[in-house]
Amino acid sequence: MDVPESGAAGSGAPNLAEGFPAATHERWRGLVAGVLRKSGVPEERLADAPESVLATHTYDGFDIEPLHTSDPPAADPGFPGLPPFTRGYRPGGGVPQGWDIRARHTDADPAVLRRRLHNDLMNGVSSLWIAVGGTGLPASALGEALTDVHLDLAPVVLAPGADHADAADALLDAHADAGVPDGRITSHLGVDPLTTAALAGERPDVMDPVRFAVDRAQGRPGLGLVVADGTLVHNAGGSEGQETGFAVAAGTAYLRALHAAGLDLPDAARRVEFRLSANADQFSVIAKLRAVRAMWNQVLAASGVPAGQRAMRLHAATSEAMMTRRDPHVNMLRTTVACFAAGVGGADAVTAAPFDSALGMSDDFARRIARNTQSLLIEESHLAQVIDPAGGSFYVESLTRDLYRAGWALFQEVEAAGGAAEAVGHGLLRERVDAVWDRRRLDLAHRRAPLTGVSEFPNADETPLVRPADPAAPVPPASGGGFPVRRYADDYETLRDRSDARVDDTGHRPTAFLATLGPVAAHTARASFATNLLAAGGIAVEDPGPLDGVAAATDAFAASGSRVAVICSSDAVYAESAEAVARSLKGAGARRVLLAGAPGDAYREAGVDAFAHRGCDAVALLADLVEVLLADPPEPSATAQGART
Repeated sequence: MDVPESGAAGSGAPNLAEGFPAATHERWRGLVAGVLRKSGVPEERLADAPESVLATHTYDGFDIEPLHTSDPPAADPGFPGLPPFTRGYRPGGGVPQGWDIRARHTDADPAVLRRRLHNDLMNGVSSLWIAVGGTGLPASALGEALTDVHLDLAPVVLAPGADHADAADALLDAHADAGVPDGRITSHLGVDPLTTAALAGERPDVMDPVRFAVDRAQGRPGLGLVVADGTLVHNAGGSEGQETGFAVAAGTAYLRALHAAGLDLPDAARRVEFRLSANADQFSVIAKLRAVRAMWNQVLAASGVPAGQRAMRLHAATSEAMMTRRDPHVNMLRTTVACFAAGVGGADAVTAAPFDSALGMSDDFARRIARNTQSLLIEESHLAQVIDPAGGSFYVESLTRDLYRAGWALFQEVEAAGGAAEAVGHGLLRERVDAVWDRRRLDLAHRRAPLTGVSEFPNADETPLVRPADPAAPVPPASGGGFPVRRYADDYETLRDRSDARVDDTGHRPTAFLATLGPVAAHTARASFATNLLAAGGIAVEDPGPLDGVAAATDAFAASGSRVAVICSSDAVYAESAEAVARSLKGAGARRVLLAGAPGDAYREAGVDAFAHRGCDAVALLADLVEVLLADPPEPSATAQGART
């Protein structure tokens, strides 16, 4: 029988759209233009495609549009469990067990590590990621640290760096001592000569470490061997497309090497684990994880690997680059969003960094919060109970397609250059990543990419947390050396550190004077903006309240003892007195006079040195002010705000 459409006669269902005009793309475009016109967007930008004003340009070169529909259609993502595996390798997704909660450990003391491993496994962690060798745990102490671990139930993934041979043998000896048969080993050697060489600024040797790994794989069918790690690119400031492109190029290099060392291609493919970063940009993370599976499927299909053997082991680790030392508790929110995105994107294993990880060795409380973040998402939020939750979203499918194209373009460029080892050794990868970092750093400096608690809404009076140094933390490479780990907050936090050093030495924070002209209603908005901006550089403010006229502003500034003045008021008040106030402040000894508002030539001629406005280069502005305030410290007035007590 025919079923009537919704709202049709006899259906009994109301037509909720009845009486409203049709929702067309052109009608939406007209409404957008109207709103933007009222916001002051020039008419020439609204003539043809007003929605382009709302588009977001990505570091991978494509735009994220403000509206997504089924036209044009994105690439067919298929079904869960079927090629191209965009939607995952299992028809049932993560139901019912969820993903593998993997805890990272960098302790060098085997007794401390043994206690922490036991604590993790008793409280929700299902696998362990351990730094062994170098500045991490000595390989000879690995067996002691793993004494309480049931290695047949909890796999261990090594992060061995250049010490992969000693670490691997120690891990296999620990399994033997625990009575785990070779056929039941599911741990991972973590061999990754590409990342090791890239971090050290050296040319990679892939074949020798891979031959060693293949030798240890004999008789151990479940042993993982190598890691194709894209976090190297992400943590150096690269884009999502660059991260996936390099990860797939690294996986391809290892696939070739494993095959050359004697493994057949399907066996080689399942011995590779991929690692990508997850940050607080949840939709990019979701799309990135979906895209990289389709990319790897394409590589394996071209290699002749049967569809049923193209599964990708995918480990998502929360971004090191996004973590802040200032207001570090906000990192709990960042890692929660990142874990959510990794779970929705279909990661097989997820590692959440403790909120204090950027400060050094995390304490037990921070580690517990990191564990429980994932447990809550799985057990209480039931995130794993839905198969590919983002599937079918026009936006996510479009973003997945675009990230696939961007990643595949870099993969092809790397392959054309001779493969991942050549791209690392000859500097091609570093060159591409540095170009993106330069753009990203500008966005951070201009606060187009805000950092909550650092560049936006900083807590000027916070007492910084202190943690012991992490011996396994990456050492910044020498100029022209290997890949760095670039945290987004570094430029701002360096300024905050300099300001705090002055507080420690003198008991007083560098302070700027706010020349708040006119009544409260006239100056409050810009005074608040300036206070927030200056706090991002560790600079306190003295707010004298409403100042009526040039003489009042000049006298209050002179009494403050400061060498920096920020004029704050409305455009109407600026038109009446800002130029005269600027001249008078300069005459009263101000080394820097700022105006909170849009730049203007007349103000510059009157003595204004810089303008504090949305989109200004905050880092350059704050760096200049910190230099001035630290070079010539005044005696602070009794009313100066922000001094540490």
